Parts: sequence; C-alpha cells; structure tokens
Amino acid sequence: LKKSLAPAAGTNGGRTSLATSFARGKISSQGCWHCRRAALNWGRPSGPPADPSSWTSALHTGTMQQASIRRVCVFCGSQRGRNARYAETTRQLAQALCGRGWGVVYGGGQVGLMGTLADAVLDSGGEVVGVIPRALATRELTHSRATRMHVVENMHQRKALMAELADAFIALPGGYGTLEELMEVITWAQLGIHRKPIGLLNVCGYYDPWLEMIHRGVDQGFIHPEYLRVFCIENEPLRLLAALERFASPELPRWMQIDET
Repeated sequence: LKKSLAPAAGTNGGRTSLATSFARGKISSQGCWHCRRAALNWGRPSGPPADPSSWTSALHTGTMQQASIRRVCVFCGSQRGRNARYAETTRQLAQALCGRGWGVVYGGGQVGLMGTLADAVLDSGGEVVGVIPRALATRELTHSRATRMHVVENMHQRKALMAELADAFIALPGGYGTLEELMEVITWAQLGIHRKPIGLLNVCGYYDPWLEMIHRGVDQGFIHPEYLRVFCIENEPLRLLAALERFASPELPRWMQIDET
C-alpha cells in the first residue's frame, strides 16, 4: 500500500419506528430499549415500551471508555444535495472538528459536500488529509489546498488507507459511495477488524429510511441486535462528536484481519 502513495500539494404497523425514535433524539444505537429488548426477541417484531419515559439516549449501559481521537474519516457526497441544510451542517461539523483539534481524513475531492467539508476545515485552520484513486486525481477532481493528498491505485486501497489514518468515522448524507463506505466500516466492526467509533450525522432525517431497513434486518433475524451498538447517531454535529468521545465498542470476536478483506 505504501508503494502506491504519491504525496501532492413515523409509525409502522402501530409501533413507532426505530428511525423515528432516533430522529426525535429519544434513543441512540447503543444502550437503547431496542437493543435490550431485541436481544430477547431476536427475529420477532418489537415495539417501544408502553412508558415513553423509559426511553433512553445513553450511549452505553456498560463501562464507558474515552476514545482517543486525533483524526476522523468523514464519508460524504460528491454532490451537495437539494437541501441547503446539508452543506450548512457540513460546515458546522467542520468547525466542531476544528474546535476539538481533530483532523479530517476524506476522499480528496473538491466537489459536492466533500469540497464543502475540506474548504470549511481549512478555512478554520484545521488539517485535511485526502485519499484519492489515481484515475480520479487526473480528472481535476482533487482538492488543491489539502494539507496532504495521498494518491492510490484503486478504490480498495483508498478505503483501507482512510481507515488506517483515522481514529473514528462519520457519515454525512451522500449517495452510493457514501452508503457503501459506511456499511463497510460497520461490517468491519461487526467482524472485529476494528473498534473505532462510527457515527451518522442524520441531517434532516436523511438516514431515517436506512435506519428503518436496519431495524427490519433485526426484526427479521438477519442482524443481531448486539451489532446495533457498533455505531451511534445524532442530528447535530456537537452532539455527535460528544457521542464519539464517549463511544464504548462492544466486545466482539475478531473474525479476520483488515488485510484479509
């Protein structure tokens, strides 16, 4: 890998959905009523407790561990999206990251939310490390002001290096590439390849349908409820960064190493 681097300058069936509860800030992916109840009813539909006051937004009911974070890998779209809030929240995230002194690792582009993120971090005096495949770097898509830019040979090397350079992951709204990157780092956590914090910034409920799908996977017995605890989700940047700092990864067996993926 090192040889390839080249430096450069709602409701559902009468129950409140998981996504709706997440969006309302009443539960999070770790330590939520769904995780505990689904563990006893895995594969069968589950609903919220009768008493809404028993909902919790605590990240983890076990021992909390302070995550050591220096850089965050941010997955986001190469488009800006139709809602201006996407770019606005991306800039807010950039300022919040710089406020903590955390650098950013990202896909190296200068377009869409990727460019918005990099510009905002650099304008705030922060560090931006880009990782881009050579085929895209030659098409004038590379951000010209990045602190460091790694050019790799293919997409697999790009994702592996981004994961290696970062201590945590955040997904902003995006398309197929963003969703694929998010699912890959979640799958790697499930396989025990890493124990780094993963967070979704659910801007304007963008990830609500995705969360409904994950909920359905648990209900239908395809996703073990324990694996809901490998990521956290918030609607606001500051709350998400605080959640990443408090993140405590579940104890999962290691099925393979990253070089076996």
